[in-house]
Amino acid sequence: MADLESQRSLSGLWVLGNNQLVDEWKRQGVQLFSRDPDPSRLKQRSADFHKLLLKIQGVPPAPDRSQLELVVRFNACVFSVAQAQTERAQALLTEGLHRVLTPSALGVAGGTCGGTTGDPSSEAPSLWGPALRAVADGPLAVGTLRLLCLQWAVWLSSNRLTHIQELRGELSSLSDRLSALEEEEERKRSLSASDHEPPRLVADPLRLTELLDVCTVVARGAEWLSDGRPSDALSELQRAFSLPAPRDVLAQAHVLSGRCLADTGRPQMALLCFMRAMETEPHCVSALYHSTEVYRQLGNVTALVEGLRLLNTALRLPPPAAPSMTAEVSPLSAPLLLGSPALGSLLSAPPAPSVQRRLALSCVLHGRVAEGVELYLDLLADLQSDPQHAVPPGSVQAPPPVQASPRGAELYLEAAAALLLAGRGPDCWALCDEVLSATLDLLPQRLTLGDPSEDQDRDQDRDQDPLDVVLWAGSAHLLQAHCQAALEDWKQAVTCYTRCINLTGKVCFKTHGPPPPPPSGDLSGRPGAGLRSLQTLKGLSLAGRGVCFTQRDQLREALGDLQLSALVSPGGVGAGLWLGEVLWRLDRRREAASCWERSLAAESPAETLPLYLQEPRSSPSLDPRVLRSRVQSLTQT
Repeated sequence: MADLESQRSLSGLWVLGNNQLVDEWKRQGVQLFSRDPDPSRLKQRSADFHKLLLKIQGVPPAPDRSQLELVVRFNACVFSVAQAQTERAQALLTEGLHRVLTPSALGVAGGTCGGTTGDPSSEAPSLWGPALRAVADGPLAVGTLRLLCLQWAVWLSSNRLTHIQELRGELSSLSDRLSALEEEEERKRSLSASDHEPPRLVADPLRLTELLDVCTVVARGAEWLSDGRPSDALSELQRAFSLPAPRDVLAQAHVLSGRCLADTGRPQMALLCFMRAMETEPHCVSALYHSTEVYRQLGNVTALVEGLRLLNTALRLPPPAAPSMTAEVSPLSAPLLLGSPALGSLLSAPPAPSVQRRLALSCVLHGRVAEGVELYLDLLADLQSDPQHAVPPGSVQAPPPVQASPRGAELYLEAAAALLLAGRGPDCWALCDEVLSATLDLLPQRLTLGDPSEDQDRDQDRDQDPLDVVLWAGSAHLLQAHCQAALEDWKQAVTCYTRCINLTGKVCFKTHGPPPPPPSGDLSGRPGAGLRSLQTLKGLSLAGRGVCFTQRDQLREALGDLQLSALVSPGGVGAGLWLGEVLWRLDRRREAASCWERSLAAESPAETLPLYLQEPRSSPSLDPRVLRSRVQSLTQT
């Protein structure tokens, strides 16, 4: 009798200890899955619940203590999930299932706690069916169903959607069954004369079930979209809008729906989904980013620039504060549950510097050169760790050094090209000098390339590619030559163009097949892209030098350079027009007329060229109307 009273006293102490831990945590007002949880508090509270669980397991089991053990196990498991310790959480759950399946846990006979065998994560799905049948409507049913909520959370946070599918029947009815059992438990407690306080939970299982339901729909939709099934994903995601859900989860569902619609050729409906996402969650930068991608595809330049400007601003704002925890709100929230790689990839947005670079480039390409220049200069200044390296908008002095980060030289070259377009040649020259200084010691004496189709490994590791160094240095010389040409300093321009040509001559192509194809397609991110960029660079430098020779009346030299340019990089409109001009001056007028006709009829190139490898707008130009008049007069004679 004394032992029984002692055990009851222990149970009361354990209930009191559990409730004190729960109350202390809630008084702290910290969400477990907030954007910046305190790891030390999570770790300490987890240790406290684990110690309490070990104490309860250290005495012979009894029905009332088994119920208490399930509550404490639930609380301990919540904190393991909160720290992304899914293996530890799974071990707790699997051990709990073994104890439910052990007769001692039901108070039928004495014994020790059950253990786990094998991999807990793979063993768990097969244990839940027998465990739920074993407890049925008994006293442990409600505690076991609460653990099933956490099992769902563990599987979802570790992206084990197949396990969730295996228990779809049990999980689909979980909320209703749990609600009914908790109502019955509360009714019995109200009718009981006992004044003992029940053990409390650190999270509301019913609210957690609602969150898990909608998060599972979003995770499954993301997986299907990643697998190339946008129509199936869209149908699944529509379910999310009929379920209780936090705003951030609904916003994610809208974004994913927009991605599905964009992938199935419905851009206007996709934009509507992205707009709904931003209305639901104003800080949803993913929706803003993907809307700019749709505007890009539609060719809506005004909307694209405005969207990039808003996105750039949004990415630089501090994230909104997480809502404080209240007694009515579950401490479990979506970010940790929705951590699948597929979802992260689909909802990702580029960092602020990358967006600002895109915005600057879009402004320059679509006639907003001054705005684009300032964006480039602001970006270069922001990227410096030392404030003294900032570039004042109108200064040509002390430009910031080239960043060692990937593609730093390309950013400098883009900014230099924008400055040249804005008529700020000295600033352009200064940035190019920085690129040349950074690449001087890295230039190879000679570089031999193989077949572009066999150089995929080199293109994938382009930060270590010596061909990139040649391209960057050559592009810097090219831009400096353009600066001199804009000043009509033809002699100095010829010198700079020649330096560029000499650099491209360091690269030779070794193959047993036909020569490499001329530049075509997107000149980035594909095998052979570096070689096509090299050909474009060589063609532009030859054409530029040919124009300079033309201005100096060195027509024979000009003819040779312009013909080589047309051979190395066909399709250059400016080079073709100037080649016709040289031929006309050499009294080879029919050849000139044929050359002009081809160039004037040529369509804009479909390839995506870097800004610094596009034909210069600052160089001397020929009036197409005059050229057409010459062709027409020649054909009439």
